Order: sequence, then C-alpha cells, then structure tokens
Amino acid sequence: MSYTVVFTPEAEAQLIELYGYIAAEASPEIAARFTDGIVTYCESLRTFPARGNRRDDIRLGLRVTSYRKRVAIAFHVDEDRVNIIGVFYGGQDYEAALLEEE
Repeated sequence: MSYTVVFTPEAEAQLIELYGYIAAEASPEIAARFTDGIVTYCESLRTFPARGNRRDDIRLGLRVTSYRKRVAIAFHVDEDRVNIIGVFYGGQDYEAALLEEE
C-alpha cells in the first residue's frame, strides 16, 4: 500500500524558515539541498510510514523520526495518508511545541 504524504501549513512554514536560516548562514544552494533532502525523506514515508518512535505521551498517534540526526520530523498516519505536522531543527523543543498546539 502506498500512502499520500501531506505537509501541514505549519510544517511548510518551518521548512521555509529553515531554508532562510541556512541560506543566510551558508548559501542558498546548501539550504535548498538540505531542505529538499528533508522533503524527499518525508515523501519516503509513503512506503513505510511506521518509522520512528511512537509518542502517544505527546499526542495520540504521533510518530517522530529524524533526518541526519539534526531534524526531528513529527507526523501522524491515517488510513491512507501521512500528515507531516512539524519539522524541528537543531534541538528545538518539539515536545513543548506540539503540546502547546494540542
């Protein structure tokens, strides 16, 4: 079964913010390569969405995985869809952020 991967507006905004930060600190090319890699990784969840750690203590059905040990990706799997709900970079407190949204 193949799932559809959908980014929430919040996750899209986080990717744009991350791109801006890396582009300013390094270069737009490096920023594009890194953020494109995150998107590609998230899209790979369509074939095996049960990756990462289940974090029902934060939100029922929440799963968290990482990209290059620097980015925490929070997502929820429905019947046929993977919802990317957050992309947290460099030690951001994703637990607190997701609890606040709840």
